[in-house]
Amino acid sequence: MFIRFITTGGTIDKVYFDALSQFEVGDSPLGAILSDGLVSFDFDIVPMFRKDSLELTMEDREELKRYIGADDINRYVISHGTDTMVETAEVLHSLTDTTIVLTGSLSPARFNRTDAIFNVGMAVAAVQTAKPGVYIAMSGKVFAAGDVKKNREENRFERR
Repeated sequence: MFIRFITTGGTIDKVYFDALSQFEVGDSPLGAILSDGLVSFDFDIVPMFRKDSLELTMEDREELKRYIGADDINRYVISHGTDTMVETAEVLHSLTDTTIVLTGSLSPARFNRTDAIFNVGMAVAAVQTAKPGVYIAMSGKVFAAGDVKKNREENRFERR
């Protein structure tokens, strides 16, 4: 089994510099997470964007959709910022021959306390077992695209 990981940026990739929350989107920690997890499947990591998800445009989302649509891989995990993950999942929803799982984190992967590692593990399990379609793996659950929202007040993902 082969899984292609695509990075787009977001909190999972953020590097903070000071107490004023100055940050930049850095190199993705996905390779380290997978290496530390001792995974036994084949994969590669394709860096596509290095943006906060609030900065992703419809053109960016269409570029991501075109890339996946033209590729010959059928399993993808996409690391993505949580603020617009739902919108990107909806754009990708028409790609019906592949299994795509978006994930990210509510705190950077580089923090000692982070949900990033758990979410990546959930996404990897989902992409291997789910039927073709688009999903979001966050908050300990796997949601079908179109049936999920981010609850900003509770800082979690839940069914619509």
